[in-house]
Amino acid sequence: VEFLYCDLASMKSIRQFVQRFRAKNCPLHVLVNNAGVMLVPERKTEDGFEEHFGLNYLGHFLLTNLLLDTLKQSGTHSHNARIITVSSATHYVGKLHLNDLQSRCSYSPHGAYAQSKLALVLFTYRLQHLLTANGSHVTANVVDPGVVNTELYKHVSWVVKVAKWMTAWIFFKTPEEGASTSIYAAVSPEMEGAGACYLYNEERTKSADVAYDEELQRRLWTESCKMVGISDESSRVP
Repeated sequence: VEFLYCDLASMKSIRQFVQRFRAKNCPLHVLVNNAGVMLVPERKTEDGFEEHFGLNYLGHFLLTNLLLDTLKQSGTHSHNARIITVSSATHYVGKLHLNDLQSRCSYSPHGAYAQSKLALVLFTYRLQHLLTANGSHVTANVVDPGVVNTELYKHVSWVVKVAKWMTAWIFFKTPEEGASTSIYAAVSPEMEGAGACYLYNEERTKSADVAYDEELQRRLWTESCKMVGISDESSRVP
């Protein structure tokens, strides 16, 4: 195991990380996009993005795009490289506000978090469409880990914290259990060649209806490219 520092809330840090990784000339067979914050008070990343959208979504969007060439070179017909992105059941109640992705008009921690998780599902489906169109040996899937007992809940109210403390052993998954579906997506032979799947408890299931809106997927992708400063190669793909 080798550690390379990368702050997903910093576009500069992401680019520096990718440079360091590429310098190693290593293949990349699995990328798991798992970093995130939840219900944080209104604040911005160093790049000026609302923190949920900037860290949970844009950080992973940029990282994945900068590593795509390496992933494509690493995948083969019989062993595709795999991209796994961790979303949440919260995406089912999320609304994507393309005219206010930074939640500047009216900030709600719950709304901003749900929007970031919906964006990850839309991104995954659009990414798989582009990978398929290019004939790449890379698959992209999205995972719902369930309710997991981690420090992600440190910004919830004290009432919720007390309830969590009292019931976590019954209703919450352990971190190991929460990671199981991501691991399944990353290494299971059953997932070889399968993309654009929404996985929960190691099974394919249906995501929110809005996540299948291809026009919304395209518009989010184009806007995301502008926000992180990369060219939109998808414009040539229907």
